[in-house]
Amino acid sequence: MKFEDLLSEINGFGRFQKMVLCINFFGRFSLACHFLLGNFIAVIPSHHCSISSLDADEIFENLTQEERLTVSIPVQDDGTPASCHMFSYPQFHLLSNSSSPSEVALVQCQNGWEYDNSMFISTLATQWDLVCDKRALSRLTTTIFFIGVMFGAAAFGSLSAMFGRKPMLLVSYMLGMGFGLCSTFSSSFVMFAVLRFFTGFTITGSVIISTILNVEWVSIEHRKLVGVIDSLSWTFAFMSFPLIAYFIREWRWLTVAISLPTVTNLAKIIVTDRGNRKYSYLDLVRTPKMRRLTLLTGITWFAVATVAYGISFNISSFGLNMYLTQFVYGAIEIPAKMSNYYLLDKFGTRVTQAGSLLFVGISLMINIFIPKDRSVVRTVIAVLGKGCSATSFGTVILYSSELYPTVVRQNGMGYTSFVARLGVSVAPLILLSDDVWSYFSQVILSSLGLSAAFVAYLLPETRGKCLPETIEDVEGIRNDDLLLQDKNMDEKEGSRLKWKDNLIVQNT
Repeated sequence: MKFEDLLSEINGFGRFQKMVLCINFFGRFSLACHFLLGNFIAVIPSHHCSISSLDADEIFENLTQEERLTVSIPVQDDGTPASCHMFSYPQFHLLSNSSSPSEVALVQCQNGWEYDNSMFISTLATQWDLVCDKRALSRLTTTIFFIGVMFGAAAFGSLSAMFGRKPMLLVSYMLGMGFGLCSTFSSSFVMFAVLRFFTGFTITGSVIISTILNVEWVSIEHRKLVGVIDSLSWTFAFMSFPLIAYFIREWRWLTVAISLPTVTNLAKIIVTDRGNRKYSYLDLVRTPKMRRLTLLTGITWFAVATVAYGISFNISSFGLNMYLTQFVYGAIEIPAKMSNYYLLDKFGTRVTQAGSLLFVGISLMINIFIPKDRSVVRTVIAVLGKGCSATSFGTVILYSSELYPTVVRQNGMGYTSFVARLGVSVAPLILLSDDVWSYFSQVILSSLGLSAAFVAYLLPETRGKCLPETIEDVEGIRNDDLLLQDKNMDEKEGSRLKWKDNLIVQNT
């Protein structure tokens, strides 16, 4: 008797399963907010050189602020003050003649910058002057965070297999919260970047561990429902976070607000017994079909994550309110992920995965041909693409947990999460390619989505099937040891009945 059969007999979605699902649902809120934190704390507001060095003798005393800027800062083509240069000396003749002579000497900012604080009280850029030649450092913090997430996924995948899922889930929550809070006390950009790395490294364990706990402890017929509810935790955070950021516009307090996750009674989470043999990441590539599975899921996860966060990080390029855009990006995920339940039941995991990636790629491609000045139309297309991306992300998490056998499922999810975070780390850098050509990032993301759709279609279907328990189940082979195990099933039936009695008690 397989474990899923046992769960089906005693109601595979009882009180215990609902408790685990709720704990993980609210526990993930902090993580999802951290994923989007860079959208708001790494923003570079409008700025210009501080003109205090030109007013050493108070020669600007009788001038308005607008007149002071006119004689001190050159004007860009769009009529706004230059961000990184100033006149070497005041140009008072510009007060009567608006044209700026080309021979006037320009210098880089001499005494820092002045920032427009109308939208943000403070950001990383205003805190440590991450502008002009340091402009890329502000966006780099997002990449550093996701590099931490990437290595943390690999580490926690292995550690949870060694020490158990419950203790490592607790470690992930507590250290993630601790490093997140410590980062708000950073006295330099380097210190903040290091703490963001460790925040990402520790907090990611909660995702790969809780996903497996949710899937393994429910019956086959409830896996789709659990997958949808699990993915909606991200949607809840994506919709709530812009509201939090709207009311908390100081980067330190915003980081504090999302670093205090709702941690309930995690001690009640039970760890699945995996037997005596220890498995490692090498077991993912020892046999032919496992190698193929590892390669295909890795490519799929990389593309899903890169495209999803490439869209999510690009909220300020449409010319609309960034808080509203982020909220709409979150809101579209509700119907997208709710539709997952129908799509998975009607078409199965493989078609849903491949189809959602295909439509993401098509929507991104359409936006390449829409002029930049059609900001509303481009935003609508991007939102539709975001919805398809949410469907894709919600599917791939459930899909992967069903594909990997129980004995290496934690390692498999650790590996795919590692590859996914690599994609997320690359996403901000892909967006920087727009400096070369304004549509470059859209071409890259569209190509990734379309290519991954083909790769995902090569994966096996999992709809209505029991979770594979061993590597031999994936390979489709039966050796002598397994035949001996079959003969000894009767001896193990007594212990399984004890499991059944305990589960009945927990679900009542």
